[in-house]
Amino acid sequence: MVDGVRVIPLRRFEDGRGWFAELMRASELPKPVRQSNLVFSRQGVIRGLHYHERGQDDLFACLQGMVRVVILDRETGETFTEDIGDDNPAAVYVPGRHAHGYEALTDCLFLYHVTEEYDRDDPDEHGFPWNDPRVAHLWSTESPILSERDAVS
Repeated sequence: MVDGVRVIPLRRFEDGRGWFAELMRASELPKPVRQSNLVFSRQGVIRGLHYHERGQDDLFACLQGMVRVVILDRETGETFTEDIGDDNPAAVYVPGRHAHGYEALTDCLFLYHVTEEYDRDDPDEHGFPWNDPRVAHLWSTESPILSERDAVS
């Protein structure tokens, strides 16, 4: 496993109304959460690979649908991948020094908590190409839907 990455199983408590799951417990995380972001992505979208030099960590969770989380340890070249969402209710904690991203395996609703607030004037956002040879084989698609930024990283 890539250093510092954690998979956190989400235990669901179900009854006739639906289910409840505890997503995040601050006392179990290495750093406090400072911001939460919610993203809807269409099937085939890849967001990333991104990393943060100033220490922002992320806690990923797929609330609806399925995503493939891909992580690259920039120092060792080790990789990690986990499909999370409807079929695998889990959260993934990602130290920001690692390049990370996700692919929408279905249309999905994706939540990520971060340990630093986004600074529009001085963003701590850096990237690697989604098809970097160390991770290209981990995605399920060879022709993803990308943002302009991710297409040229």
